[in-house]
Amino acid sequence: MRKLLLAAAVSIAAGSAQAVTIYENGGFTYKMNGDFQIQLRKDVGNNDNESEYIDYDDLEIKNYISYQLSDNLVGFGRLDFDFKDHANGKDVDEPIEEAYVGLKYGVTSLSIGKQNFASEEFGIEEAYELSTVPEDRFDDIGTDGDDTIRVDIELDNLFIAASHEMNARNKDGAAAIEGEFYDLFVSTDLAGLTLSAVYQKLKHADGRDDWDTYGVSASYDFGLMTLAADYSETDDVAKQYNVAAVFPVASTTALAIGVVDHSWDDDHAATFGEEDATEWYANVTYKFPSHKNVSVFAEIADSDADDADLGFLTGMRVQF
Repeated sequence: MRKLLLAAAVSIAAGSAQAVTIYENGGFTYKMNGDFQIQLRKDVGNNDNESEYIDYDDLEIKNYISYQLSDNLVGFGRLDFDFKDHANGKDVDEPIEEAYVGLKYGVTSLSIGKQNFASEEFGIEEAYELSTVPEDRFDDIGTDGDDTIRVDIELDNLFIAASHEMNARNKDGAAAIEGEFYDLFVSTDLAGLTLSAVYQKLKHADGRDDWDTYGVSASYDFGLMTLAADYSETDDVAKQYNVAAVFPVASTTALAIGVVDHSWDDDHAATFGEEDATEWYANVTYKFPSHKNVSVFAEIADSDADDADLGFLTGMRVQF
């Protein structure tokens, strides 16, 4: 997610801050942006029998169109492709990552289609990759869908997002949760302090009890460093906390360190044989001063999970 460094929530209708305007005329705008990241990686885990490998983390092409319908009304659409699963040799049918349309009136936007839930905005974790724990409880359950209605409200120092996934489905036997999702996210900035809260309700399709998941986070920019923490919990399932710090070593270089602790509810762990784990990481990112959309990075990580061993990765990222 890499949210702490890359900024707080941005309205879903705003397009990307890095997007290139391909065409603009008479109230019509077409923007495109891309994100390509390739890593040489060795996972945290039982590395005695695992070799290094090339991982295609992101191979994204994003398309955004909008029409100025009146002084305050904008119609927009987004179609994003990510080819990383194809490049990594996974058996997937389509590369579509997001596909939605919507309307924005003033500070409020409404969108429908294949897109992220409001809970995707949550989290302060700064690892490039995690191997033995999820990024947070929402990442472990689900943060995007194919039948999603979402509303975003972006004020001067307050951001609110709400979403409803009408029919989460398990496709082709893949590991997924079926049911309906309801998500609400709120974030505010106060003189260097960013506070966020999020709530998600999952209504299982098979009649099991609802899962209520909530989270809170805080980050503060001290100038010499940014310190952040979050906590998220699913009732009677699991809980997790993240602590991270980012140090701007130079105008081109940032160092991040963090700890992620994930623990299961005793009854849930006994039923499903789940294992608690704590994973730590440290990484450094260098952005070329002439073009900061080009960066190189390196990371090391380890975990107290069974059979875990030190892992590492290094790679390059090119964006536009």
